[in-house]
Amino acid sequence: MRKILALTLAAALALAGCSRAAEAPSAPPAATSPAAELRLGYFPNITHAPAIIGVANGYFTQELGSTKLTTQTFNAGGDEIAALLGGSLDAGFIGSSPAINGFAKSNGEGVRVIAGSTSGGAQLVVSPGITSPDQLKGKIIATPQKGNTQDVALKKWLKENNLEGQVTVQNLDNPRTLDLFRTNQIAGGWLPEPWSSRLVDAGAKVLVDEKTLWPNGQFPSTVLIVRTQYLQEHPDTVSALIRGEQKAVDFTSTNAADAKKVTNDSIKQLTGSSLAPAVLDRSFTELQFTLDPLAATFPQLAKDSVTAGVTDKETNLKGFIDVTALNGVLTQAGKPAVDAAGLDKAQG
Repeated sequence: MRKILALTLAAALALAGCSRAAEAPSAPPAATSPAAELRLGYFPNITHAPAIIGVANGYFTQELGSTKLTTQTFNAGGDEIAALLGGSLDAGFIGSSPAINGFAKSNGEGVRVIAGSTSGGAQLVVSPGITSPDQLKGKIIATPQKGNTQDVALKKWLKENNLEGQVTVQNLDNPRTLDLFRTNQIAGGWLPEPWSSRLVDAGAKVLVDEKTLWPNGQFPSTVLIVRTQYLQEHPDTVSALIRGEQKAVDFTSTNAADAKKVTNDSIKQLTGSSLAPAVLDRSFTELQFTLDPLAATFPQLAKDSVTAGVTDKETNLKGFIDVTALNGVLTQAGKPAVDAAGLDKAQG
C-alpha cells in the first residue's frame, strides 16, 4: 500500500508540474531598439530626389542619431528588391511595380511600403516623326528593366492600343538608352526623370505622359519600403528615416533652386555627369514630391502587372502598406495623416 501511495503522489506531482509549465506565461517579445545600422538603397534619378537630398544634406544622418547610415545606388527596381529580400539592404526608395513584385515574391512577408516619395515623372518619349501609337509598329522602345514600373506601364499601354507583339520592348540601362536613341538605333523609351527629359533634350517628343493615364494625374513613381523584420525590430529607426525624408521633401518645396543644385551635384558625383540646366528644370516640373504613398492606386497597379504579362496573377495586397510610423511623424509635425486604403490589414 505504501508503494502504491508513493507512486500515486509522484504521478500527481508530475502532472502538477506539467500543468504549471503549460500555464506559465511565455517569454515577453524582445524589446525593440534603434538599429546599429540602416542600409538604404535609391537611384541617381530625379524621381528619387528626396532620397538624394536626404543623404546629401545629412537629414537622414541627423535623424538616425547613433544609427550608422550606409547607402547603395541602383539602376532599376529588380536589383534593389533582390538586395532587400536577400537581407543585404534594410530600406529603399523604389518604383511601385518592383515593390509589389517583392511583396508577391515573399508571399506577403518580406517588405512593407512605409511612405511615398514621388508622384509622376515618367513619359513615353519617341523620335519626333512618330506622332501616333500606330507608328510604333516595328520599332524598338526601351525601359529600364523587365518588370520595373515603366516596363509595366509601357506593356499595359501597348496592349490597350493593340500593339502587343508589334513593338519590341528592350530593357536597357538608362544611359545606354540615351546613347542608342542619339544614334537612331531605338525609337525612344518609357522612362523616369531625368531620362525622359534627357531624351527630349536630344530631340525626342512626348507621345504619352503617364500622368494623363491616372485620376488627378497622380501615381506613385517612387515609394519608400523597408524589410518587414527590420520594421518590427527597429520601429524608432524607421520613424527617424521618415523624419529625414520629410525634411528632404520640405526642402524641395521651400528651396526649389537649392534642391535642384543639391540633386544635380549628387547625380554628378554618383554617375560622373551632371544634367544640363534645361534638363534639370524640366525634370523637376514633371513630378511632385510627397510622403503620401497614394495607397488607393496600388490595386490598379497590381492589375496592370497582370495585364502587362509581368505577373501571372493579381497580387493580394493586404498588409502591403504600413503607414503607422508615417502617420506618427505627420501628426507630430501637425500635418494630416494619410490613408492606407485598407491595404494595412493583414492577409486573412
